[in-house]
Amino acid sequence: MNTFRHTLVTPVHTTSYLETGPENGPVLVFVHGWPGLASTWRHQLGYFAAQGYRVVAPDMRGYGDSTVHDDPAAYRQELVVADMLSLLDHLGRRQAVWIGHDWGSPTVWNLAAHFPERCVAVATLAVPFGTLERGWDGLLAMVDRDRYPQDTNPYGQFDYMAYYERHAEHAASVFESAPGNTVKALFRRSDPAEHTGPAPTSAITREGGWFGGASSAPNTPLSTTVLTERDFHDLTDALARNGFGGPTGYYLNHGVNARYADAAPGGRVLRLPVLFIGAAYDQVPDLRSPAALNAMRSTCPDLTEATVPAGHWLQMEEPHAVNEHIESWLTSQVAESRS
Repeated sequence: MNTFRHTLVTPVHTTSYLETGPENGPVLVFVHGWPGLASTWRHQLGYFAAQGYRVVAPDMRGYGDSTVHDDPAAYRQELVVADMLSLLDHLGRRQAVWIGHDWGSPTVWNLAAHFPERCVAVATLAVPFGTLERGWDGLLAMVDRDRYPQDTNPYGQFDYMAYYERHAEHAASVFESAPGNTVKALFRRSDPAEHTGPAPTSAITREGGWFGGASSAPNTPLSTTVLTERDFHDLTDALARNGFGGPTGYYLNHGVNARYADAAPGGRVLRLPVLFIGAAYDQVPDLRSPAALNAMRSTCPDLTEATVPAGHWLQMEEPHAVNEHIESWLTSQVAESRS
């Protein structure tokens, strides 16, 4: 089934998005994270279109063919959520099933908390509810202090986010100096053996930046079990064109994002079908932490959980398993909730 690119232009923002599947099908919106594109959902787009869904994946603000805003405040969650509501209006639909990954996850969680009437159900990959959308308080509650003691690792595996807050321009410049190398270094297949040690992201400040404080990413082999050559070129071309200022901006709004999340009318409880698919070997949203899922399990009464033996890029690394979990949830819990 063909996939088409479309554009929504509003007075404040342009959203480029991919769409496939029958126009009258139930709508699934896949929301990517850092530093991705709509096309990183390619395994899901065709699969669910063939199941009769109208499948949409936007380039989020700061990425791809969507508007790149200069002000880091433009990447706060309240505005990103507004983009998604405008997109849903543009599609002519009142509701959708929203599915997010990485920074797409807090966007999906905020949609469910602030605008449940626009959500049939919500699902996220890797990032559980009650964490990233709640800023530093939510993130630090996930840290396993046996692994990351407060006195030596105050930010735990999220040290890289604290580094962004202090050195945003430098971090972006390192990524931008060799964007192809950056893509290859970031989009890698998981290694279960590495999961036993501390996350590399816990040492960014101590090492003076990403990649051991180097001025650019190393030139590593392409991880073809995660990215095809086309994926690699699409990501590299987009990031070379747009830079990393926009993607880094998502990390510079923790305080305002937390206040936005706290202002949700339903409080911290999501009273709709929720699916969480965890990545077993992800060292950042680390499911080994005893507290990783506590907030979500106590606030999502209609929760379905699954775990995939993969790293952070699970929708590309193990697409069949991810698709099967989503499909099973859609045809059981979500369909049942609408009947």
